[in-house]
Amino acid sequence: MNASILAVEARDLVKFFGDTKAVDGVSLAVPAGSIYGILGPNGAGKTTTLRMLLGIIDPSTGERSLLGYDRPLEAAHVVGYLPEERGLYPAMSCLEAIAFMGALRGLPVREGRARGAELLASHGLGDWAKKPIRTLSKGMAQTVQLLGTIVHKPKLIVLDEPFSGLDAINQEKLEALIRRQTSEGTTILFSTHVIAHAERLCERIAIIARGKVAFEGGVDEARNRLRQIVHLRTRAEDGPWRSAIPADARRVGKEWVFELPSGGPEPLLKALIEGGAGIETLSIERPGLHDAFVAIAGEAAAREMGDAQNQAVAA
Repeated sequence: MNASILAVEARDLVKFFGDTKAVDGVSLAVPAGSIYGILGPNGAGKTTTLRMLLGIIDPSTGERSLLGYDRPLEAAHVVGYLPEERGLYPAMSCLEAIAFMGALRGLPVREGRARGAELLASHGLGDWAKKPIRTLSKGMAQTVQLLGTIVHKPKLIVLDEPFSGLDAINQEKLEALIRRQTSEGTTILFSTHVIAHAERLCERIAIIARGKVAFEGGVDEARNRLRQIVHLRTRAEDGPWRSAIPADARRVGKEWVFELPSGGPEPLLKALIEGGAGIETLSIERPGLHDAFVAIAGEAAAREMGDAQNQAVAA
């Protein structure tokens, strides 16, 4: 990844629909060759932001550039886009659907068929070529649409809620496909309300809540906003060692749980040992991206994310 080159850049994007401000001053920078996630609950402005970046809709105010183009539609031939609303012609065969999607991006149909057959074969789906789309499950159809999204070998792939409605196996396959594309130098930009996918895949993220960017930067940077968490179990119930742990330490079962003091682990260990704690177990956990999301966007946004994820699983 060349962090000095940006594949996508947005500066103070604002979008009104009537009197409603759907996006309120969004700025972000996507390094070329990276995997970049836009996180937020449904209705946060993720899809509207992606559509402005792609040039599908224009911002009310603000600027954006896509692969060096100030007019994003001029880059359409080197962009692959999977919208949240999936759609394939049910009577088409899998191979023809992939070739057709490539043709929409300027790829000759004959070349699209050849590349489509290679893609199906490389994913162990060679026997799907002649299957009509209407005979496929939702996960299978989405796989075909994803292959159609990359058949023209785009430099940038934009995926809007790509994991929505997929079972765990197909989610793993999609994650593998994303990693494979990035290993070949392609930039991936995707939106999601499932934090776990962003934590596993992304180098950088933007957290959007109520149309605003609450955070933009590296995943580690977001997690490092929170102190590490200590889990401590001792033989002694009380004693001088208790002064070594914060007053707001919580008792969870037989463990004490608290934030690692600012001095770090060494002074804590020294005080516990000298204070006669009788340490049975002590572990230090780094906060996850979910914890960082809650701290940055608030518990209400996190609950909305969880509700949306549960609804997608139920569907």
